[in-house]
Amino acid sequence: MMKHLLLSLALIVLASAANAACYADYKAKMDNPLRLHYGVIELPASACSVGAAASNIAARLSGGGWQLLEVMSVFDESGLQSRRNRAGQYYLRF
Repeated sequence: MMKHLLLSLALIVLASAANAACYADYKAKMDNPLRLHYGVIELPASACSVGAAASNIAARLSGGGWQLLEVMSVFDESGLQSRRNRAGQYYLRF
């Protein structure tokens, strides 16, 4: 009985972690003329680290003509509101 309870709890925790939202804030540029922006982007769970996020973000930004300069941090949804105003039009745009 206890073994089944622990297994059930472990599965619930794993499911919650797999569904946890992941976001990153980044800096990007576009040349001719030079334009810079700071943005916030939602990431898949598989890219929820600064290293893994970089290639994911770079690919998504390049479609809009932007070049990734830096992934500043990776965070969960608790960090969204504090970054919303700073990101402006680039808040969850890409």
